[in-house]
Amino acid sequence: MSYIAVVDYGAGNLMSVANTLKYIGYESRIAQDTQTIENAAGVILPGVGAFPDAMQALAESGLIDAVKTAAKTKPFLGICLGMQMLFESSDEVRQCEGLGLLEGNISRIQTDLILPQIGWNELEILRPNALTKGLKTGDHVYFVHSFMANPKNKEDLACITDYGTQVPAMVSKNNLFGCQFHPEKSGEIGLKIIKNFVELTEVK
Repeated sequence: MSYIAVVDYGAGNLMSVANTLKYIGYESRIAQDTQTIENAAGVILPGVGAFPDAMQALAESGLIDAVKTAAKTKPFLGICLGMQMLFESSDEVRQCEGLGLLEGNISRIQTDLILPQIGWNELEILRPNALTKGLKTGDHVYFVHSFMANPKNKEDLACITDYGTQVPAMVSKNNLFGCQFHPEKSGEIGLKIIKNFVELTEVK
């Protein structure tokens, strides 16, 4: 049976993602080894906490090469910090290299509003893609973050949100997607996004 791999590197909100997949009727497996990632129909990289800690944990897990290969060959979704890790680098805590799958860096949100941004905010869809199918500008999703992506290529930026400044909310490049917000905590809109992702795979 085909399945979605949820990458477990000791620094992610993986169970809420796995439980959401189960709730909407899709098979998932917690991936702690390369084979589980390699054999998956699609891969989700969750993440919470600080960028350098997450990258170190992913490196120590021995899964970086498998994650990079999966991101280039099958439907792949990074969530929150997992989205930020797709980029080249971050200056959170200290300068740290990311996975380099998307060009750009991660920096602290420059806003007069309180950080972290916690709560529901509107999406503005700039470039529709497979994950935004059935969504519209003005739909609300749930954010928890103080840092934001700065994509070098404008065509990679799919959705933004307004938090006293323009904040990237979703990125998309070929089979690679990233959500700064938490679709697994974003109600019906979030469920629709996850369903759209799974529909890109052969998981039934």
